[in-house]
Amino acid sequence: MGVRRGGGGSSSGGSLRRTMMAAAAAACLLLLQLATSVAALPMKDGGGARYKDPKQPLNTRIDDLLGRMTLAEKIGQMSQIERENATADVVNKYFIGSVLSGGGSVPAKNAPPEAWVNMVNGMQQGAMSTRLGIPIIYGIDAVHGHGNVYKATIFPHNIGLGCTRDPELAQKIGAAVALEVRATGIPYVFAPCVAVCRDPRWGRCYESFSEHPEVVRNMTSIISGFQGEIPANGGRPGAPYVAGQRNVAACSKHYVGDGGTTDGINENNTVATFHELMSIHMPPYYNAVIRGVSTVMVSFSSWNGVKMHANHFLITDHLKNRLRFRGFVISDWQGIDRITTPAHADYLLSIKLGILAGIDMVMIPYTYTEFIDDLTLLVQNGTIPMSRIDDAVRRILRVKFTMGLFEHPYADTTLVGELGKQEHRDLAREAVRRSLVLLKNGKPGAKPLLPLPKKASGGSILVAGSHADDLGSQCGGWTITWQGLTGNNLTSGTTILDGIKRAVDPATDVVYSENPDAGYLQQNKARFDYAVVVVGEPPYAETFGDNLNLTIPAPGPDVIQNVCASIRCVVVLVSGRPLVVEPYVGAMDALVAAWLPGTEGQGVADVLFGDYGFTGKLSRTWFRSVEQLPMNVGDAHYDPLFPFGFGLETQPSKY
Repeated sequence: MGVRRGGGGSSSGGSLRRTMMAAAAAACLLLLQLATSVAALPMKDGGGARYKDPKQPLNTRIDDLLGRMTLAEKIGQMSQIERENATADVVNKYFIGSVLSGGGSVPAKNAPPEAWVNMVNGMQQGAMSTRLGIPIIYGIDAVHGHGNVYKATIFPHNIGLGCTRDPELAQKIGAAVALEVRATGIPYVFAPCVAVCRDPRWGRCYESFSEHPEVVRNMTSIISGFQGEIPANGGRPGAPYVAGQRNVAACSKHYVGDGGTTDGINENNTVATFHELMSIHMPPYYNAVIRGVSTVMVSFSSWNGVKMHANHFLITDHLKNRLRFRGFVISDWQGIDRITTPAHADYLLSIKLGILAGIDMVMIPYTYTEFIDDLTLLVQNGTIPMSRIDDAVRRILRVKFTMGLFEHPYADTTLVGELGKQEHRDLAREAVRRSLVLLKNGKPGAKPLLPLPKKASGGSILVAGSHADDLGSQCGGWTITWQGLTGNNLTSGTTILDGIKRAVDPATDVVYSENPDAGYLQQNKARFDYAVVVVGEPPYAETFGDNLNLTIPAPGPDVIQNVCASIRCVVVLVSGRPLVVEPYVGAMDALVAAWLPGTEGQGVADVLFGDYGFTGKLSRTWFRSVEQLPMNVGDAHYDPLFPFGFGLETQPSKY
């Protein structure tokens, strides 16, 4: 199938060349099959195999297993396919090395953890019944909790965690997420995103801890939560590390420069000097490698016009050789397809460029048979050397051995109680409290509005806005589905309105009106002591979130202006990034950036009502207008509405 893409033309000479290539490939295949089958014959049943002995040194096990593998088995290990294709028979037939769930890809709607465990184990059975019994590694996006899974704890997205400035909190969150992921039988997460978002117009900006590389570097502590802390006398620098069956392999993404694209357009081109790339976007990867991160995912984006999926210099020369990263490099979803424009236009070329650049495992959700056939051809005809294949497989096996997958290939149900458990929800609630940033508290010459009194002297308070009672909107993208969902029926959690109702004195009447008109407010303004207005962005992920104007979606601005013109108000903004607020700030008595807090909306009420003080500091610059973008701390022309690091503080109330 590769030959017809080779472009030999329609002449008889082209046909002759294709025939000769096919004959040469067939001869190479015969030699490879003879060599690999002879090597595998002595221990075809695995009897006495050193790779099966956990007492053997790691490299001995890797060498022993690699020496037994055929080309088909090696290429199978390099293939990661989507769950919906991954029957036990497919995994067995193609020697598949890895399976993934894309966003929203689940065994059944609202599936309990036991259903996940059974699904993963069914696929694993296919892998374990192959000649060599190499287990699959199942991966899933868990970028702010185990987001695909019903009733999982959803933590604040990274933009909020960056505002806590607390690496220890991030590490605790990583450990909790690892347990919830393991509860469903999954040992590998495509997290954390360590992008340094330099432009909030980017649809993935909420996946970034900060615009500042130092903040992102510090928050790579979440990797040690996912994987466990490397012991003081730990292994070789750059080697992957996973502590045990209560931890998961992590994945730093998206390598490298994904947060620096022109105009913040997703998957676009990052124009930067080598020094800028190294000083802004690369530092988090230094820390990730030091922390023993198991895998690194390559970015869809380009650097100065060169697709990252085809960048040998940055993947092989820098990451693997200079930083001495010893885990495996994985492509993004159909990432090698997108090396060409349009995508998949020349798949042979894409595979050649991607594999030779240094990608070890390829995320090929659907076209895995084509990938396997084409990569086989490229090895057979000498385009891709066997040494490159062996490097890729060696790295994949190193991670699998390190994780203990060979000793514990099957998941069990002993951890199912970890999913969504109260201890994790309490941690998420704490993370919400500490991620909130107070941007304004009181009009000039007036007393601060926050913290709010729990007991209303007039008996009533008003809660307004589209995001006050919407669990899906406060969770954002990567929750239950890829793009996220609005509404309260997607999973279990507490909305901000629920939290307010629980926080106030029983004698205080909480009146909720999503979009009260000016007439209603004028008639009832004497009734309400104050109002809480909660507005923001709808859920989105990736390219669907790219936004060049960053305005608060309607009817948010009208709700702010109508309510705040009549009643003392605090505006709580639920968003994945700073939005245009300057036109409305004067009308507000207080403004809180709540980011995307996740399932524990009670954490917002905890701080609004003074059970805890505001402590969060902006992890990104809050611009005045989009015309200023990109604008980051340290720029020569820096004129923000609220600067990087800004955040008013309050003390807890003594009720």
